[in-house]
Amino acid sequence: MESDDRKAAAAAPLGRGEPRAEQQPRGAVAHAGLEAHAPIIQAPRAAHERARIAYFVNQYPKVSHSFIRRELLALERQGFEVHRIALRGWDAEIADREDALEQQRTRYVLRDGLAALVPAVWRTLLRAPRSFLAALALAVRVGWRGARSLPYHLVYLAEACRTLEWLRAAGIDHVHAHFGTNSAEVVMLARALGGPPYSFTVHGPDEFDSPQLLFIAEKIRRSAFTVVISSFGRGQLWRWLEHAHWPKVKVIHCGLEPAFHEVAPVPPPAAPRLVCVGRLFPGKGHQLLLEAAHRLAGKGVAVELVLAGDGELRAELEALIARYGLGAQVRITGWINSQQVRAEILAARALVLPSFMEGLPVVIMEAMALRRPVLATYVGGIPELVLPGETGWLFPAGSVEDLAAALEACLRQPHERLVEMGEAAYRRFAERHSIDAEAAKLAELFQASLSEGPASDSPCTRRS
Repeated sequence: MESDDRKAAAAAPLGRGEPRAEQQPRGAVAHAGLEAHAPIIQAPRAAHERARIAYFVNQYPKVSHSFIRRELLALERQGFEVHRIALRGWDAEIADREDALEQQRTRYVLRDGLAALVPAVWRTLLRAPRSFLAALALAVRVGWRGARSLPYHLVYLAEACRTLEWLRAAGIDHVHAHFGTNSAEVVMLARALGGPPYSFTVHGPDEFDSPQLLFIAEKIRRSAFTVVISSFGRGQLWRWLEHAHWPKVKVIHCGLEPAFHEVAPVPPPAAPRLVCVGRLFPGKGHQLLLEAAHRLAGKGVAVELVLAGDGELRAELEALIARYGLGAQVRITGWINSQQVRAEILAARALVLPSFMEGLPVVIMEAMALRRPVLATYVGGIPELVLPGETGWLFPAGSVEDLAAALEACLRQPHERLVEMGEAAYRRFAERHSIDAEAAKLAELFQASLSEGPASDSPCTRRS
């Protein structure tokens, strides 16, 4: 059953993607009023009111970001009031109904273009010139040696100015960003401007590939805490961080709602079908998967592949399929919603991910929750979840020989063994990836941050 606030979101007009004035969260002012220089000092809050946190994401919602939606909805079940802020995503094509609801509940920093950021920059400069100059110096330092040129980081500062006004107007106690790239930089700059404490979740692999260019250590030092989704991720961050700051890095897994997996088991099919779920881009290893399938077909091993997803490599992959003569064995679905992903997983014997680098893909959790074994590479946090011989197969990244051997081993397994491995996969998932259990861990971190209180000069704590 939908909650009242989600029903209200469903009834709101799609247009701007922001709540109507009467639907604004407590303590918030309408967007138009904010741009008209409305006061942004929050009123004193009653002691019984819920803690207010904001989630900040580069693009939200997004087909590959369903884990963010699950997390913030779980935090709302924990009793938090969660505000959604994103840079982009108001015009994204949405395949999932729940994402459509989230799109309506999200405020978008760049919706009105870069010019709309200028008034917020001037107001911030005039209101707190010393904080503004300190934040400007930080943006210049990051931009001078960062992954992107200085103008980008000046835009991030402008985005932080506008975001800060929204945070203050809504009386936000803490802001949490997903990904350690520009979204983490914007909330770091908002904090330097005098905003509320922040934290962020690192997923990888981008943050692991360029930690110095992304100033990951600086973002962690200034944060209240930093979340990683695997022990592997924690180790990658510790490589670049002083030992004194190691305790700030916390492992909290992504999770799934009980409704996704608490269903009657569906036995694996008799068809020799395997599914690979993910965006079609070079890091996922789809070309290697097609080469392995070609080798199996040459040996007379029956195999069917479903590539569930879309992306920049689609034309190249379609050409490879034609070259290898796999048109009857391989199907590319294009973009599909979460229910369609679930159906494709259930219609396959196992999930296969030949990625060259990963953090810890949520689709592995989804497959294991649906009692399907997983074939994946020894990269990132995957070995923490997939146990060779118990819940699936692991093989070295970049080895078509080992990939083909794993595919053949899976396809030759008797039905009873696949069922056993699927049950073991489900148990492994259930031990580690309940969304409400993981959200409770995150809630404890938020509460600890709130109990410490923001800095005394934070605009979010000033009272009229």
